[in-house]
Amino acid sequence: MTKNGSNQNQSGDWIATNEEDFIIDLLNSPAGIEILNKLVKIDPFSLSKPRRLDYLAALEKQSGWLQAKLQQAIVAVAGDEPSEAESMYSGVDEFEREEVATALRLSANTAQIKIDVARTLNSHLPIVSAALATGDISAQHATVIAKEVEQVIRQGVEVQTISEIEKQAISYAEFHTPAQVASKVRSTIAKLAPQQFEEVVEKASESRKVEIYPHSDGMSTILALLPAVDAQTVFMAIEKIARATDDKKDKELDLRTIDMKRADALTKLATIYLGSTTENNQTHRRPITLNLTMDLPTLLGLKENPGQLAGYGAIPAKVARELATDAKWRRFITDPITGNLLDYGRESYEPPQHLVDFLIARDRTCRFPGCRQPAHRADIDHAVAWEDGGKTSVQNLGVLCRRHHLLKTHGGWKLTSNADGSCNWISPLGREYFVPARPIDEVA
Repeated sequence: MTKNGSNQNQSGDWIATNEEDFIIDLLNSPAGIEILNKLVKIDPFSLSKPRRLDYLAALEKQSGWLQAKLQQAIVAVAGDEPSEAESMYSGVDEFEREEVATALRLSANTAQIKIDVARTLNSHLPIVSAALATGDISAQHATVIAKEVEQVIRQGVEVQTISEIEKQAISYAEFHTPAQVASKVRSTIAKLAPQQFEEVVEKASESRKVEIYPHSDGMSTILALLPAVDAQTVFMAIEKIARATDDKKDKELDLRTIDMKRADALTKLATIYLGSTTENNQTHRRPITLNLTMDLPTLLGLKENPGQLAGYGAIPAKVARELATDAKWRRFITDPITGNLLDYGRESYEPPQHLVDFLIARDRTCRFPGCRQPAHRADIDHAVAWEDGGKTSVQNLGVLCRRHHLLKTHGGWKLTSNADGSCNWISPLGREYFVPARPIDEVA
């Protein structure tokens, strides 16, 4: 009999004399597979509401133990230390990142983050790793600690200093959220390792970027990571345009909120730039444009099938028709049964413009598994190299982003392209991945 009112029979099964005390007993038990097996057999709806919270906390504690195992597994695949090579992320070998990304069906960026966190925890943060394994901190807490400490580790901060940062972070995590812990770690680093902290801030400017994340409601989020001064400059320009309407006499007719005005101002800035005539304002021999694919019946208003906006996905038929009002159109013939774009061949190395347009419309994104880089921002690639006898044909051509193009050429990944637009990949570790053909009305 335990002090909390539960005992075990000869088979090792837990028998609770008081179900409420049983949950507390499990919550206070060390994290591990035995306790996890007990927890998954409990129906949380059978518990009182206060004990449901204890059950939730107990599961979260066990998830920390499982996450610690996951970190070890990632390191087992990717290796203990990052390579010496510089890449667009933190220097991991390209094939290692892509192996993890494809196996777990993650984006390359997400896979890289997981690898970096796992390596940092495994090789440099033993105290945090131990706290995660025992369930004393959550995976989210461990992740933010690793991310904040990783950069100063690269700057050569002493092990004793890292240990002190770990201890303070774990103590702080007991009563604070991951975001609060991240802020605490940054503050601790600034105090204990001021030189390394300054170097990290200076180097951080090299990570500036702009990304786009599509939503399911026809909207997208644009994320810009900029140095503080540059961010303020951009925002001031947006704010100036957004506030301009406030000085107009007819402003009472403008029902937009200030947030809506700022969003429209950003679009206006981009529109002004794209309206300029510069040599750099072209991709695949055409001026930068919005690429929209829709079927003829929908264009004519006979059907309401969604259009496909390159770089985003499905948009309502009404919105597609509005975009089509001033559009320039190119006709492609599709298979009436499968919806796949039909094939045709070319013999020269450089594909003609109409073939380039065809491939962009067919693939819509990079053909590497899970990659969502829009086709109009990617390369036109010969699956079988031209110098090796590959033809400039629809079957042998496809769209690859620059990173995956280089992986195919120099990184050990093998690509086989099929007549219907589908393709097969084999990774350097021998894993096989199939990318199916994309019907014209299917989300890329």
